[in-house]
Amino acid sequence: MALLTIFTTPKPFVQPHIQVIQHNAIRSWVELGNEVEVLVIGEEEGVARAADQLGVKFIPNVRRNDQGTPMIPSIFELARQNSSSPLLAYLNADILVLPDFLQAAQNTLRQANHFLMVGQRWDMDIRTPLDFSTGWQMRMVEKIEKEGSLHPPMGSDYFIFPRDCFTRIPELAVGRAGWDNWMLYEARQRGWKLVDATQDILLVHQNHDYSHLPGGQPHYRLPETFENVRQMGGRQTVFKLFDCSHQLVNGQIRKIPLNGKKLLREVEIFPLVTLHSRTLGWLSYALFHPVKALGEIRNWASTRRKKRLP
Repeated sequence: MALLTIFTTPKPFVQPHIQVIQHNAIRSWVELGNEVEVLVIGEEEGVARAADQLGVKFIPNVRRNDQGTPMIPSIFELARQNSSSPLLAYLNADILVLPDFLQAAQNTLRQANHFLMVGQRWDMDIRTPLDFSTGWQMRMVEKIEKEGSLHPPMGSDYFIFPRDCFTRIPELAVGRAGWDNWMLYEARQRGWKLVDATQDILLVHQNHDYSHLPGGQPHYRLPETFENVRQMGGRQTVFKLFDCSHQLVNGQIRKIPLNGKKLLREVEIFPLVTLHSRTLGWLSYALFHPVKALGEIRNWASTRRKKRLP
């Protein structure tokens, strides 16, 4: 039985550069060996053929919203139904991993029963198929050191967790901003260890444009993103990597010290993650971010007015 099941929902294998980077990414997951099973979910064009070529499992029939975007609850449930490993990992389909990904997952599982492991990525321009012959991992590490750029600690492109976590998820759309931030929020408010594994996991995001999205615009500007935020419960639930409670360093889980800005942030989110009060959480958010809160109120009022119009 595999220790870890990696699952993803790829973009259509149509645009040449997207084809290249998704093949590169999934092949790097397969290279982790027999302890890892890979699932590709969703029947976008070319996905079934790519799964067959790469020797991974293809899962169709994902539930979608009115815009045709796959929904996170359906993706996660299909992954759980089609696997038996103790650990699951959702990765965006443009992410390259190295052996330290599996090692970090093993280390964390030995030390915690309920957790979510996330982290920063390294951004790189990769335009051609990778050479996966012997020594490719070392060559990639050298390439990252020369050409990579560490992405700011915002959301995460990977999520590793035990299979009994995240069994109930709001109606969030994949590939739109917000859903990854909700994952971090959910872990904290459930009392699970939210582990920043940036120091132990070196992985690559292969840069790409947004031509696959409506209007070619970034995902955080799309109406589905605003719906994601609404489903999450508002912007006070938009957590970032700064909100991690623990970090993985040299294979050991360590609690992140509370001082300075980290202490203030913990005070701010205390009503949400400890008292489990959305009302007090909103009041705390408004206290710490009055300008953003005012914008939220204006957006809410505008939406209400539009709904009343004939």
